[in-house]
Amino acid sequence: MSMHFSLQPYGITVDTIYRNLTPGELYEHALRYDAGSAVTSTGALVAMSGEKTGRSPLDKRVIREASSEQDIWWGKVNIGLDENSFNINRDRAIDYLNTREHLYCVDAYAGWAPKYRIKVRVICARPYHALFMHNMLIRPTDEQLARFEEPEYVIFNAGGFPAGGLIEGVTSKTSVNLNFGRGEFIILGTEYAGEMKKGVFTIMNYLMPKRDVLSMHCSATEGEHGDTSILFGLSGTGKTTLSADPKRKLIGDDEHCWSDDGVFNIEGGCYAKVIDLSEEAEPDIYRALRFGSVLENVVFDERSREVDYHDVSVTTNTRGSYPIEYIDSAKIPCIGGHPHNVIFLTCDAFGVLPPVSKLTPEQAMYHFISGYTAKVAGTEVGVEDPEATFSPCFGGPFLVWHPTRYAELLADKIRQHDASTWLINTGWSGGPFGVGKRVKLAYTRAIVDAIHDGTLKNAPTETDPVFGLEVPIECPGVPAEILIPRKTWSDQAEYDQSRLRLAALFQTNFETYADQASAEIRDAGPRT
Repeated sequence: MSMHFSLQPYGITVDTIYRNLTPGELYEHALRYDAGSAVTSTGALVAMSGEKTGRSPLDKRVIREASSEQDIWWGKVNIGLDENSFNINRDRAIDYLNTREHLYCVDAYAGWAPKYRIKVRVICARPYHALFMHNMLIRPTDEQLARFEEPEYVIFNAGGFPAGGLIEGVTSKTSVNLNFGRGEFIILGTEYAGEMKKGVFTIMNYLMPKRDVLSMHCSATEGEHGDTSILFGLSGTGKTTLSADPKRKLIGDDEHCWSDDGVFNIEGGCYAKVIDLSEEAEPDIYRALRFGSVLENVVFDERSREVDYHDVSVTTNTRGSYPIEYIDSAKIPCIGGHPHNVIFLTCDAFGVLPPVSKLTPEQAMYHFISGYTAKVAGTEVGVEDPEATFSPCFGGPFLVWHPTRYAELLADKIRQHDASTWLINTGWSGGPFGVGKRVKLAYTRAIVDAIHDGTLKNAPTETDPVFGLEVPIECPGVPAEILIPRKTWSDQAEYDQSRLRLAALFQTNFETYADQASAEIRDAGPRT
């Protein structure tokens, strides 16, 4: 504990600064100072994030400043804010932090590869935020901490205090500001811990492409022969489930970079959704939620301290944060070789896309930029039409450069290292939601196994006439009749119409990026 550590260079005059406390110390502080904190029957720390129980993407602002302005993909994802408004928000954050009796400082790293890692300093008022970032960043040794010196980026978490009104560009009492020129990240008006995690990811999404390193919203695993795979997929596509493969080691579950040396995890921990969590369905995550872990916004029995993972009365976005070494299969350090396979996961609720397709590098760029999945619109009884969702690079809210920058880096890496790229549909077969059935998890696992053991690379294929995808017609453990989706529909003319409708949705979505996409990317999309 470093109570004599000073933050005065930032204008912070609080005398007592607790630097890099241990989890045990942070537990004691949380139970003493953090309302709503408790210890569960398995030893995890419960914390409540207050009014905001999820990220606030509409309140995120990137500062318009000379060093980065020409690089940034301005628009709905990266909304600009001028330096004057940033300075007002920064002063407000510092003023709030200066009213606290003590503060917490976490100095740690983002990025497991020493060549590319950055030093991050987190300054916050709540012990739960300090423990969360202790888990999510890469924890320095005592020796590394002693010579940590100045960080490259500083997070000022003043989330317990609202942003002020009448500041140009600030549209609510929540304001999350990222200033690349100053290396500073300010949080006002939200205590949801995920803002800090995704702030660091956004920083890496800016810095890494400058060094020709691809930053990715994906999971990564390694086989027993050292072969690495990366899996991209939006929420609900099966990324977490398929990454928990007993035959493979986990490099990481969410954020990675692909450099000239291979892949590395950005984070030192995992931040898993825990809604309806059970030991039977997800034993690794369930067992990781022990001493040192943070459970956010969950409901528990006051006497037994057992968590009710089905209770969503606080939020459906209940989450757990834990160090990656709490997963038995984790590979430490979280670094792997160049991926042999790149897998895009989609949950196509229209029942159009095949369970598996092989992509050319050009198609990989197109589908990476598209970032498609389809969600079932309604949760109430009765069939409702699925909704197509597109999130560029499978991580739209965290991109900084134009999506084509990341897509071109991906294609370069795929070509250079001869990686195979696959599109796996974990969604519906035999018709859309309400008519067909969800592809069995056992079949998807068999497809992933056939990708990893090389079987699928040499399987015979058919070309989809609209999407142009190479579709394997044989896969061990998967009935051949489900591999070509048209054959699974009772009305094949209706399938043809649905396929054309989905292709048109892809084309409409891609118009946003067409002006900066090369002809080879544009030509890799579906033809209608």
